[in-house]
Amino acid sequence: MSRLILLLRGGFAILTKIPPRLLRNPLHLLSLGLGSGLSPFAPGTCGTLVAIPLYLLLAQLPLWYYLGAVVVTFAIGVYLCGYTSKALGEHDHGGIVWDEFVGFWITMIAVPVTWQWILAGFVLFRLFDIVKPWPVKVADAKMKGGFGIMFDDLLAALYALICLQIALQLVNSA
Repeated sequence: MSRLILLLRGGFAILTKIPPRLLRNPLHLLSLGLGSGLSPFAPGTCGTLVAIPLYLLLAQLPLWYYLGAVVVTFAIGVYLCGYTSKALGEHDHGGIVWDEFVGFWITMIAVPVTWQWILAGFVLFRLFDIVKPWPVKVADAKMKGGFGIMFDDLLAALYALICLQIALQLVNSA
């Protein structure tokens, strides 16, 4: 029996089935954000919240290793997201939140590890991921497969990263 999950898409509630067998597969478990993507409300936001403790671990790495980890997790994400998307029969299913994990980690590149900066990065990344300014919205609509799922979050993360870096420069110059 499949578990019914309530997902919000474009303001409409949709019941989506997530077969329990998917959670037994480590690849699906990762793409579903260690289960955070199964949240009945705002799964992307929940996925980003779960990415924070993992970010705190990654942030201990020297910058070059952190960047390498982000590149590797992005590449892994292309496969994971495509794999789970095919299994669910739906492109960019709301429960797939590995892209939010990596997007948050991109947002936080070279940002101080304090609760204030983490909160700012969280808010900015979610804002750009939800609002989807150009070209994020175009990438989300036109690009398919695992790369498409990851790429629109990469673009949203770059917007958030630029905002954080500008804010950081303003704070440091004051």
